[in-house]
Amino acid sequence: MPRITVGLGGILILLGIIAYAATSFASVTALIPAFLGLVLLVSGLISFKNAKIGIHIALVVALLGAIGTSMNVMQLGALFAGDAERPAAVIVSTVTFVLLIVYIVVGVRSFIRARRWKNTEA
Repeated sequence: MPRITVGLGGILILLGIIAYAATSFASVTALIPAFLGLVLLVSGLISFKNAKIGIHIALVVALLGAIGTSMNVMQLGALFAGDAERPAAVIVSTVTFVLLIVYIVVGVRSFIRARRWKNTEA
């Protein structure tokens, strides 16, 4: 999980930078995926020393990020209809949302596997 967390953090940082550049540096909010990615990257680095704390922090940040980006994801219908007010924000938020949801699922499955492994050891 630590490597996955660091990798996801790097992907989100790159996504945020690309989004910021693609929107002609118009709004700092395009960097939100990069800010989430930075926190995930740091959490991933922490998890190399203490996996339990680092991954828990990363999963909470991922959950909050998914909740925050869901507002723009709800505008996918308007994007497909051509009525979206900020199409770039909808696209970037949707990509961020999907990445974070996949990460949360992988993280929870990892915790379940670790718990089962620990129970079979005892």
